[in-house]
Amino acid sequence: MGNSLPILPRRWTVADIADQSGKTVVVTGANSGLGLRTAEALASKGARVLLACRNQQKAAAALEEVTAVATGPKPEVLPLDLADLSSVRQAAEQIDDTVERLDLLVNNAGVMATPRARTVDGFDTQFGTNHLGHFALTGAVLPALLRAERPRVVTVSSIAAWGGMINWLDPNWRRVYLRWPAYIQSKFANLLFTAELDRRARAAGTELLAVAAHPGLSATHLYDLNGEKGAASVFAAIPQAILFALAQPDRMGALPQLYAATAAAIPGNSYLGPGFEFAGYPRRALRNPLAYSRFAAGRLWRLSEKLTDVHYDWDSTGQGTAE
Repeated sequence: MGNSLPILPRRWTVADIADQSGKTVVVTGANSGLGLRTAEALASKGARVLLACRNQQKAAAALEEVTAVATGPKPEVLPLDLADLSSVRQAAEQIDDTVERLDLLVNNAGVMATPRARTVDGFDTQFGTNHLGHFALTGAVLPALLRAERPRVVTVSSIAAWGGMINWLDPNWRRVYLRWPAYIQSKFANLLFTAELDRRARAAGTELLAVAAHPGLSATHLYDLNGEKGAASVFAAIPQAILFALAQPDRMGALPQLYAATAAAIPGNSYLGPGFEFAGYPRRALRNPLAYSRFAAGRLWRLSEKLTDVHYDWDSTGQGTAE
């Protein structure tokens, strides 16, 4: 990671978050789980929060919950489907049209170990949603981020990234599909993306800070039977039951990304996770050594540009960046 994190309180919680008044925040996947808890915490500290969600029915319910604890501007729903690049572009345009600046983007949304499927643009669903969608969104809202004094991008990875590497020969799993390796690849990509985003931001002389976090083992609806139906759903329910039996509450799981999002003195390319890796209060997290590879990070960046046709414009603070 290069620089050291400041010493965290032994039990850092939402109560330790400084006042966020005047800040505008976008949280992807804010309709449930970690995203909802993140949106609630930031809104309770005075931030203007945009809940970027695919399912509008769930988003409406989440909006009521976040509004109930908000102490600043009323939260808003931002329609966003990360598995559809046209939706990503529309969301970015809406952000650019409605906010003066974007102080914080929390790339939280994700899918896990889903059956073989394709995004609207033909990508593997997990790689396309968890990495490419967020790569495209971040690039498209970059002008709004650069209009902020000290913008920050937090990308949520996973402890699964420990087993990760990029399948360079077939990153979209067109030949053989293995749901867990595909998921692990997508979360490993989150770490490479964070490292390269932070490096490029510094090289461009900007104040943008890119950091990553993971929630350990947290009780969320990320499993949801993994999309299985019929008899297969019975077997899919087993790991979900184990997860909920062993996992920490989602409010605890959200703490590392909240620390990454709000800590005043945090180095770029930091990685936060639970103190005991699977559970606990936020601490500096260890990462897969392969995630330190500048070669792999640069290669993934170029591949992502090619696949999404999104190119980051570090000199622009005007309209979007998708080409």
